[in-house]
Amino acid sequence: MSARPPACRGPLHLAAAVDLPGAHDAAPFVELARLAEHGALDFVTLGDGFARPGLDALAVLSRVAPATGRVGLVPTVTTTHTEPFHVQAAVATLDWVSHGRAGWTVDVSTTEAEARLFGRRRAAPRDALWREAGEVADVARRLWDSWEDDAEIRDVATGRFVDRDKLHHVDFEGAAFSVRGPSIVPRPPQGHPVVVVDATAEHTRDVAVRYADVALVRAASPALAGAARADLRARATAAGRDPRELRVLAALVVDLGGGEHAAQPGHGGGPHPTAEGPLYRGGPVDLADLIASWHAAGAADGFHLTPVEPRRDLERLVNGTVSLLQHRGLFRTFYPGATLREHLGLTRPANRYAAHAGEAS
Repeated sequence: MSARPPACRGPLHLAAAVDLPGAHDAAPFVELARLAEHGALDFVTLGDGFARPGLDALAVLSRVAPATGRVGLVPTVTTTHTEPFHVQAAVATLDWVSHGRAGWTVDVSTTEAEARLFGRRRAAPRDALWREAGEVADVARRLWDSWEDDAEIRDVATGRFVDRDKLHHVDFEGAAFSVRGPSIVPRPPQGHPVVVVDATAEHTRDVAVRYADVALVRAASPALAGAARADLRARATAAGRDPRELRVLAALVVDLGGGEHAAQPGHGGGPHPTAEGPLYRGGPVDLADLIASWHAAGAADGFHLTPVEPRRDLERLVNGTVSLLQHRGLFRTFYPGATLREHLGLTRPANRYAAHAGEAS
């Protein structure tokens, strides 16, 4: 009798980047997001930063939101030089306009040139900036909880819009900022929009294990991805979190321009390390085999894929790789829920202030 392959560690999750350098119109982003939605991908990401020219990622995905119905929308939001109160309000707004499909990728700004764009302070070391980013992620969740779910009354007869007893001050004091609250935006549909952190580097892992719902890991082999996943889950446990509430996705750059031919020598066993991250170059079928084998081995909960050529490679990913995974019964053919948290199998967080109010009564 042949040995059975290792069991999968839960449902497979797939996400893709929809970055389009040089695009200055919403239409091509809508096109890519709809294509990802056609493949039932969990979410799409859109990169951003103060040093890269182009449209604001959060604003673009706010435009994409009404043109899509299920796919999650995750822009990069830089926490350095920005006001935490404004950051959380913008992400909460995206969650409202998308009906619960928002997330955000936390990032920092490290260069002196970027600091000069704002003129508020000098550039700081990465470790300090990521500690600050963790505080921003923390206060964002507190502000999202500052409205209880039923705080809105909207009573026309009495002229009361909100129950003030269900609004809460967060009174947060961080190393670089303080926030009193409450938010100006009601609690988002998801409670907390999904937090994504690239946890490849050591200095980002503390933020990931404490605040991320999804951690991305750039790894060129299943062994490296699996080791990173195990480390993140162990750290999450040590931080008092349920590690089952953290999704770890292997992040790969994919070049599917070769069509159906076999993977480039060396790529069949795994991607090649590059300056941009692990690069897979080959056909959609070989990529499906790689995804299936890594996931079955427990190396990752899923994959975040960045196409080398967005339109070409995303189309081949959805209509080739994803279709094959669906045919094998390894990936869903439809969205079982409506929110990004539901796609990821994550619970909707309880409101910390409402819970405390209930305990007091």
